Amino acid sequence: MAIPRVLSLRLSPDGSRLVSTVQSLNPDGKSFGTALWGLPIDGEPYRLTRSAKGETAAVFTATGDVLFTSARPDPTVKDAGDEVPALWLLPRAGGEARQVATRPGGIGAVRTAADVVVFTADVLDGEEAAEEEKRKARKDAGISAILHDGYPVRYWDHDLGPGRTRLFAARLGADRLEDVRDLTPDAGDALRDATFELTPDGATVVVTWRAYLPKGEWRTDIVAVDVATGERRTLLSEERHDHTHPIAISPDGTRVACSRERLTGPDVSVRSDLWIADLATGEGRGYAPGLFPADIAWAPDSSAVYIVADHQGRRPIFRVPVDGEAAVRLTQDDAAYAALNASEDGRFVYALRSAIDLAPAPARIDAVTGEITDLPAPAPRPEVPGTLTEISATADDGATIRGWLVLPEGARADAPAPFLLWIHGGPIGSWNDWQWRWQAWIMAQHGYAVLMPDPCLSTGYGQEMIDRGWGNWGPRTHADLDAIVDVALARDDIDSERIGAMGGSFGGYMANWLAGHTDRYKAIVTHASLWNLDQFAGTTDASMYWQREFGAPGSERYALLSPHHGLDKITTPMLVIHGDKDYRVPIGEALRLWWDLRRTEVESKFLYFPDENHWILKPGNAVAWYETVLAFLAQHVLGEEWKRPDSVA
Repeated sequence: MAIPRVLSLRLSPDGSRLVSTVQSLNPDGKSFGTALWGLPIDGEPYRLTRSAKGETAAVFTATGDVLFTSARPDPTVKDAGDEVPALWLLPRAGGEARQVATRPGGIGAVRTAADVVVFTADVLDGEEAAEEEKRKARKDAGISAILHDGYPVRYWDHDLGPGRTRLFAARLGADRLEDVRDLTPDAGDALRDATFELTPDGATVVVTWRAYLPKGEWRTDIVAVDVATGERRTLLSEERHDHTHPIAISPDGTRVACSRERLTGPDVSVRSDLWIADLATGEGRGYAPGLFPADIAWAPDSSAVYIVADHQGRRPIFRVPVDGEAAVRLTQDDAAYAALNASEDGRFVYALRSAIDLAPAPARIDAVTGEITDLPAPAPRPEVPGTLTEISATADDGATIRGWLVLPEGARADAPAPFLLWIHGGPIGSWNDWQWRWQAWIMAQHGYAVLMPDPCLSTGYGQEMIDRGWGNWGPRTHADLDAIVDVALARDDIDSERIGAMGGSFGGYMANWLAGHTDRYKAIVTHASLWNLDQFAGTTDASMYWQREFGAPGSERYALLSPHHGLDKITTPMLVIHGDKDYRVPIGEALRLWWDLRRTEVESKFLYFPDENHWILKPGNAVAWYETVLAFLAQHVLGEEWKRPDSVA
């Protein structure tokens, strides 16, 4: 928990330095804080900010100053009231940061170009001048109620409303932002979870715009908003498709690149493509078929875009020419890249570089040769206690299933390591980068070998790999996992008798599925897991997404694929883990699973977090998570006596 974590990377306009957000343990040991660090291209990192509230959303202005958001108190204001995120400016020349803008509901994401600043803020409906009074009156009256007339009502780990997201535009002044204007007073709920970018001249905001459809459905379009007038025009909109993040605007201001994702159905699997369109007309086309773009950055001459996309258990950088030529893989290593930044001279791409065995840190990539140079990082990379190897297997239908195998130090034929299968979430995803929440090297430090496979529905293996498992989660994924687990257990440095399985989210679904369909594992850990699909599909924060694949509640797929139907076959001891604030997989799944296990007398335990969401984020709770998991595995996989960890005593 004490290892600092590099979270982001931004390149200054002149290409001389980067700024990064670094998360580290607060002095109380009970929470994490964030700070901004400067990373000179040819120098050592240095800390830029230090506040108890932490800083986020750092961007450079045209002159090299840094804008960021923070809930730190303003020392120039007496009795500032509730501390919500405000906008701050840190001068390039040095000195103290100063607050340049506030909103009663706080300030969210920020973008700037020329002398224009655009930001999001949470706004109550009604007269803007009375908003602060409205918020205070609501608080003083002890009102937490929210009256909804649309869907959704929750997202991930927080309630939606009563405020709504708006876009505001302003100009950089000498001391504060000037001419602050609401660009989208009629947005309603269209800017929920919005992503936006500014054109290089600061004249236009390109932003995702949610179009609400009948029966609880929605579609994500992209609109262009004139900064001067607020006039809005729809740029990208297509039936049965979302146009969504990441968004990047070409340096010449003529094109927009984004992700275009088709809406799914019972027989239509998820597919995401790079989409590039003319900013004036909206006419566009797809590029780099088969690659799911996770980040986008334009080359400085606007002739190509750089993207990162999952590929064969890695996440390389690809260069995609806009003239229609094929995408070219730029990085050839085993790493996963994120936070792309192309230098203005076109020579380099800067990014965060990580891998299963490599914590994220900044790197410079030659834009022609792909040569990689690791840069000094504001946080040291930890050494891993073991080795990483790659294995593959052939499934029963002939498909190749590959994965990463983490081996502890000392694993050998005369001292084989106990084995853990880790199933990734998603289900659309891949094991390819460093994990802070599910850290396999902690398990290796305790002597376990950990297999991290990419079965059906994994990204980076072409559309066919996703199609194989669409609407067939349990049986098809189970068969893929069996194939690669068999290969791993055939190794003489792995103990084929002492084995366990773990998974979270979709991985938790599969952990539950395995529990009801095989007895090969000595213990199963199921985290934030789906148990009763029919119940889950109507209580999650985006029911329409899951019902596209499984159909309306009560349809055939729920009966075929819901793990709870295998309850009477479960004999494997299970550890159930769930956070009460998890709105993606609501706590009802764990409560139902726990009761079902108790009433059928399956040996089990329930690790419950009243104040956590889909992820266990608080340092003390994360320690309790690992200690409890390790104790449970020690009992059932290693055959040791149960010892309740001190963290949950």
